[in-house]
Amino acid sequence: MYRTHNCGELRKSQIGQTVKLAGWVDTIRDHGGVVFIDLRDHFGTTQAVMHDQTLVKGLGRESVVSVEGRLRQRSSDTVNPKIGTGEVELEASSLSVLGQATKTLPFEIGDSTQTREDVRLKYRYLDLRNPAVHQNIMLRSEITRFLRGKMEELGFVEIHTPILTTSSPEGARDYLVPSRKHHGMFYALPQAPQQFKQLLMTAGFDRYYQIAPCFRDEDARADRSPGEFYQLDFEMAFATQEDVFAVVESVLFQTFTAFSDKKVSPAPFRRIPYAESMLKYGTDKPDLRNPLVIEDLTGFFADVDFAPFRNKPVRGIVAPHCAASPKSFFEKMLAFATNEIGMQGLGYISVLAGMELKGPIVKFLSPEKQKELIEQLGLKEDDTLFFVCDMPKLVDKLAGQIRAELGKRLGLTDEKAFELCFVTDYPMYGENEETGAIEFTHNPFSMPQGELEALETQDPLNIKAYQYDIVCNGVELSSGAVRNHRPDIMLKAFEIAGYTKDDIETQFSALFNAFHYGAPPHAGMAPGLDRIVMLIAEQESIREVVAFPMNSNAQDLLMGAPGAVTEQQLREAHIKIR
Repeated sequence: MYRTHNCGELRKSQIGQTVKLAGWVDTIRDHGGVVFIDLRDHFGTTQAVMHDQTLVKGLGRESVVSVEGRLRQRSSDTVNPKIGTGEVELEASSLSVLGQATKTLPFEIGDSTQTREDVRLKYRYLDLRNPAVHQNIMLRSEITRFLRGKMEELGFVEIHTPILTTSSPEGARDYLVPSRKHHGMFYALPQAPQQFKQLLMTAGFDRYYQIAPCFRDEDARADRSPGEFYQLDFEMAFATQEDVFAVVESVLFQTFTAFSDKKVSPAPFRRIPYAESMLKYGTDKPDLRNPLVIEDLTGFFADVDFAPFRNKPVRGIVAPHCAASPKSFFEKMLAFATNEIGMQGLGYISVLAGMELKGPIVKFLSPEKQKELIEQLGLKEDDTLFFVCDMPKLVDKLAGQIRAELGKRLGLTDEKAFELCFVTDYPMYGENEETGAIEFTHNPFSMPQGELEALETQDPLNIKAYQYDIVCNGVELSSGAVRNHRPDIMLKAFEIAGYTKDDIETQFSALFNAFHYGAPPHAGMAPGLDRIVMLIAEQESIREVVAFPMNSNAQDLLMGAPGAVTEQQLREAHIKIR
């Protein structure tokens, strides 16, 4: 027997018992004839005391040992209140080495998060021994179990869908897998179980879910892993958009409240149309912890003779209690605007005592226009109004970045809250900036609002879809949609985006054919598990909540992937490297 107890469970009630522990040697401290070892395992840390120094002769830190002895109470001056076992220690009578650590550690285990990421990922098994990193993975496990339980309570059935499937245009590059048996043919790893879950609805299942692995060959971001990620994928038959929202509100509210002490926005979550979100927040991923709102001042400046704002959209952001800020504050905001996000400048007007407006732009405003501006925006003393003006395709994004920076610099963003909202009514189509062609802006399998009539009678750029995102603290957790389940609508929707009937029958044959045998209206969503855990764990990078992540360059430094394969393997897959 290696152990009778784990390293996190011993307490004062067990003093006097003979116990056996096993784990990693975290620290060794020689106090002149008495050696103290902190023994660490998955569950915690226990201090062992050894009067026989020969027991630890040649023993290195991070070696794996089994220690037996009698449990005793620590002296009052050595009690460690920071750990559960801090009132007791093991007086060791024997020690067996189970796994000797023979190499020099590449970093201190307890300080691994301060090490360069490439070194951490190369020695990820050591990084994961750090209790803080270890806890992130345990938290992920607990959240996953909780999510499964909530979905089961709501009547969803867990069904696994294939990993080897066919390539289809779903927004990102596919990972391709060559077929050995079928010369010149390829499988693709699924970007999402999109078509399979719709086929499950067509097959008569009412509520499906799974913790689905998804594979996309796209660049990494702080909130996006390259290559592989997981999502709580679900679909519902005979469901409307609001039915989906009710499931998401129930599951996510309970999840965030169960695993965090932060305030969570209660259901119903705010519904913000896409156009409104872009105007008021400068993004379709609004961080509602920041109370600042962007105002459209284009109309206000239409009759103002100020050349930089002439014939361009103008946005304004009112920052409260900002006018009294030091000059350096405004200089730093200007530097952010010009150096970091590429603006030409950052104009502003401050409201002084007696509601006097001050700033370079004020001289272009008549007393009547100044009064109008104060009333329109509800300006108060000590407010500062910042202006953003640029081309139509840039102005909202720039205003959103200024809003976020102001919220951070002024301390307005509530760091003790999770603010969730739905962004709705996405445009069905957009215009390709390079070619001018009409293309899908979101999920191509979504139902257009107005269905076939809208496709046949409206300008494609004016058509909205039953598409929606769930956003938390400025992070997109998921996209979803009411699905297009009618072949006639599917044909017309894809035709507008430049697809022929042959294209559809070739690229989406299973789904298109299935819809001809009677498909129910259905809808779904897929909140990202990695991002949920990242937010709850309060981590800046998604890689901190993935056991074995790739680096930002899509490399697995631990296993050496991607890597070369043998000529024989290439021949079996009918591949020749150019």
